[in-house]
Amino acid sequence: MSTEDHAGEKGEAGLRQRLREALKEAMRSRQAARLSTLRLIDAAIKDRDIAARGEGKSEGISDAEILAVLGKMVKQRQESARAYEEGGRLELAEKERDEIGVIEEFLPRQLTEEEMAAAIDEIIRAEKAESIRDMGRVMGALKARYAGQMDFARAGKIVKERLG
Repeated sequence: MSTEDHAGEKGEAGLRQRLREALKEAMRSRQAARLSTLRLIDAAIKDRDIAARGEGKSEGISDAEILAVLGKMVKQRQESARAYEEGGRLELAEKERDEIGVIEEFLPRQLTEEEMAAAIDEIIRAEKAESIRDMGRVMGALKARYAGQMDFARAGKIVKERLG
């Protein structure tokens, strides 16, 4: 099956399979930088799988958890790139941005500001949230439905404004 066939699949097997295929392709085509980033992704997922097994999840982490791992990796690299730019280390900042590009290939499309606001309003209505005390429930629903598709720090500020 091709990568395009897997892109529409739901569940962790589809995402894990896409990652494995990308890793094999990077090895075959000798793309050292891409291969290095894909190996970092694989290692991060395996670390979380091991931790999940310790918590009694024998099958490892879910698709949503994989997306959270990838989102965290992107955020870390964005912070590193900013720090490198501020320190005048432009070549290192560029390397971080290249890694972000590889990681983002496996993340769903990010919601625009307007789509994020609409999604937040929809969840607030669905959860019948009325005050800041309902923020945890709203954020939980957002994370369950939009894992990897929005910046939850920004979303949290919007939810707080809406409920506050």
